[in-house]
Amino acid sequence: MKKSVYSICGMCTVRCPIRVESENNQVTWIEGNPHLLDGALCAKGSAGAALISDTERPQQPLIREGARGAGRWKKVSWTTAYDYIADKLKTIKTEYGPESVVLSSRGGPWQGMYKTFIHAFGSPNYTNHDCTCGRNTHHASLSINGVGRKGFVYDIKNANHLVLFGRNMFASLRIAENLQTMDMLDKGGKLTYVDVRQTMTGIKATRFFQVRPGTDYALALGMIHEIIERKLYDADFIKRYVTGFEELCDFINDYTPAWAAKECGIKEKSITAFVEEVAKDSPKVIFHPGWNLSRYKDSFYASRALHILNILMGNIEMKGGLIIPKGPGDCGVKGIRSLDCPKPDIKRADGVGWKYKHFDKGPGLAHLFINNMIAEDPYPIKAWIAMRHDPFCGLPDPQQQKLAMDKCDLLVSIDTHYSEFGWYCDVILPESTYLERDTPICVQKGPKPRLAVRRKAVDPVFDTKPSWEIFKQLAERLDIGSHFPYNTIEELWDWQLEPTGFTMSDFDDKGFISLTDEVIMYDRDNLDGQFKTPSGKIEIISKKLDDAGLPSLLPYESPEKPSKGMFRLVYGRSAVHAHGHTINNPLLSELMPENKVWINKRSAAKLGINDGDLIDVIAQGSSYSGTVHAHVTEFIHPEAIYMVHGFGRQIPLQTRAYHAGISDQKLMVGKLDDWDKAGGAINLCEAFVAVRRSARNPKRRVEL
Repeated sequence: MKKSVYSICGMCTVRCPIRVESENNQVTWIEGNPHLLDGALCAKGSAGAALISDTERPQQPLIREGARGAGRWKKVSWTTAYDYIADKLKTIKTEYGPESVVLSSRGGPWQGMYKTFIHAFGSPNYTNHDCTCGRNTHHASLSINGVGRKGFVYDIKNANHLVLFGRNMFASLRIAENLQTMDMLDKGGKLTYVDVRQTMTGIKATRFFQVRPGTDYALALGMIHEIIERKLYDADFIKRYVTGFEELCDFINDYTPAWAAKECGIKEKSITAFVEEVAKDSPKVIFHPGWNLSRYKDSFYASRALHILNILMGNIEMKGGLIIPKGPGDCGVKGIRSLDCPKPDIKRADGVGWKYKHFDKGPGLAHLFINNMIAEDPYPIKAWIAMRHDPFCGLPDPQQQKLAMDKCDLLVSIDTHYSEFGWYCDVILPESTYLERDTPICVQKGPKPRLAVRRKAVDPVFDTKPSWEIFKQLAERLDIGSHFPYNTIEELWDWQLEPTGFTMSDFDDKGFISLTDEVIMYDRDNLDGQFKTPSGKIEIISKKLDDAGLPSLLPYESPEKPSKGMFRLVYGRSAVHAHGHTINNPLLSELMPENKVWINKRSAAKLGINDGDLIDVIAQGSSYSGTVHAHVTEFIHPEAIYMVHGFGRQIPLQTRAYHAGISDQKLMVGKLDDWDKAGGAINLCEAFVAVRRSARNPKRRVEL
């Protein structure tokens, strides 16, 4: 039987809209939703069908039999697994209190379900992966604009100039955003890219700044200085909506383009020429404030500086600029129901909200749990449930994390594949792949908001379950089932849609429900109330930061240079893989079976390293090392080496990924404590490593 369904991709966290064809319960075609993406899809999305029959993923619930990490598993029924987890959680709750349980996830539009579960259980300790991704950007936006990092969408298609600091968008793919960028370039728009190495995005840029690692903030300060010095800013916008501009003018006085050029290792005239371009292209200029900005010690302030550059352009709520996302209420439509449970009034174990009052309490900061767990401060943590989240792959120093996890009586992984964390767990609950599962309805805000839903294309091949069913079944066993008012996905959908007047048949034509036919824009001359800061205006000098004893404008400090024989470790993405999620995919592993280490040509020559040689990479202050092939190139700064994140996995059942390549997070020994006290994120690019030509290189035979 042939069928076609509209759905949502699950190969990465972008969640592009897709259309899927199947026949006899086998996927035969996947493409981007033609109504939104004109059929476009990336390699990861196209490889989704390979997940279904892949036997190197969990096929039924598993309970650990041997030591943690030993890989000895007992195959059990879902009833047995649910009962095992529920019994453990009840015992932990009785002996240590409900707050002794942590639940983490990948975040996203369905995290309300996971929050509901852990809050209904009685614990405030929900967290997600964002401390290694967007927390700096999120908190930077909150401190200036009063809204988080998703408080704006970027109208790239209609922009004249897009500026990206390390936002390698053509490797870390968001198809709709990529299409907009290509449209902008086709119309004569400009793209400026800043990074320590050349990338797929830099190749398409009209201007590329290859800067010294850790100097992004310096370059942004130099740009701000020149724009203010030459009065190229939107004075009317600043006068009406901005506070702290005079303090900014005083602060920026010494950060000239000449100073920034010297600090970054680029030419002063390139900075001044860029500013002249921006002046001509304004106000339709977008300075992207960052996405994965968990990098340097001052990345929070670099993001603040990029937000300030947008403010100087006066580009908020206008075509070709930053647009405030709209929701159902802006369309005169009632919103959907969402699962929700009030957060218990108990101190979070990561300290967010009571020890660190300036951080957003929503997902907290995952890395701050680890050492607190070891010290059992402010209380013991005895269970960690990870919903499609792999702390061992996402956070630095897995060995240190294991010391914390060994304090737990229960570790549970709910995932579609074996993760590094899952392999160390007590229970693995296999979630159905995204092509085999339905999900709750979600709201996608924007200039034209819509409702979206994932619908399964085929029935599960193995004994796997969707997350909505897993949490419902666990909740029933823990006497909190009333917070999950459904028994089937159809009942959940109907419950969600009831206030809106829509039905599921309204999704049939296009796979989504558009809530408006026209772009909705607020009156740009009347944006009062849109900025949720204490003053109600855009705050360059943040009261929230002042109250926390933190500067709003941080004096620049030059980044540490690596000592002789050492390099700063820089990580990133490939267009082929989504972090550690796809490394073992049957199709994608063929395209990129392992990662390589990028090293500058001159640096490599000094070490006797040729392109393709095996090299050893050794963590600073540790005996941990890994061996990998070298990619020798001129297109990376001499102070840095670079590798794609997600490789170096040690799960024997994943035969394609087993010991393939090298793990960057395992080289970040001791770096769980190296985090940004203002932005909250981990400083993932503050680790240094040694590099040498490996003794494992084959000797050349010489014919005599």
